[in-house]
Amino acid sequence: MKSMKALSLFSGIGGIDLACEWAGIETVAFCEREPFPQQVLKKHWPHVPIYDDVCTLTKERLEADGIGTIDLIHGGYPCQPYSLYGEREGAEDDRALWPEVCRLIETIRPSWFLGENVIGHVTLGLDETLSDLGNLGYTAQPFDIPAVSVGALDERRRVFIIAYSNSEQWETPSIFPRLNTKGSPKAPKIWSEFQFYNGGANDFLFRKEDESLLCRADDGVPRELDEPRFKALGNAVNPYQVFPFLAGIKQIDNMMKEMQK
Repeated sequence: MKSMKALSLFSGIGGIDLACEWAGIETVAFCEREPFPQQVLKKHWPHVPIYDDVCTLTKERLEADGIGTIDLIHGGYPCQPYSLYGEREGAEDDRALWPEVCRLIETIRPSWFLGENVIGHVTLGLDETLSDLGNLGYTAQPFDIPAVSVGALDERRRVFIIAYSNSEQWETPSIFPRLNTKGSPKAPKIWSEFQFYNGGANDFLFRKEDESLLCRADDGVPRELDEPRFKALGNAVNPYQVFPFLAGIKQIDNMMKEMQK
């Protein structure tokens, strides 16, 4: 069966991309401008190209670089405009980059979109996001999933937006099959015993599989090196939070492709 391919925006250290990998979705390109997360991405996905500016990324540039059909665009677009702990300027904030995400969705026309943001987005900006997706011909649904629901030590509430292109919907909704969760992809067992640190399920990205987690309060790492790591962890998407959505997307996409044969 044809593999499902994803474009990763605001990739950070690859939390969503790790969950994609677990679900059987291939990341074909990253877009991340921060140097430290770029190093992490290069370490774990050395053959995947990294673009450094979502504002200059275009469908034409991706195609020129040999990146073909994209089935899924995903990303946690900047949360500062919507955060309950910020100025909450929404679209007036210079860091509000949803319009760039919307532009890429409109030109690339993926079957799926998955967005992530802080819970403050629910009361500021989410209506516009859902309206924009609707105007582009996508049916979208937001979900409020806290990290504590997947075993993290902190609440870390996040809103996830799942959108699917109306042009690819089933003509007869009654034939929508029941999802079979038996044998669905699962996170590798090695991570099932992972101890969450500060809500950062991506901490393992900074170590090898045979290394133990370090106590960040006194781990011998110079502070100037530890600070970008803390920042990256704070911005990272917990892969356990987003994995169920991606596993469901992959399963539905597989069924859609089977029905189109």
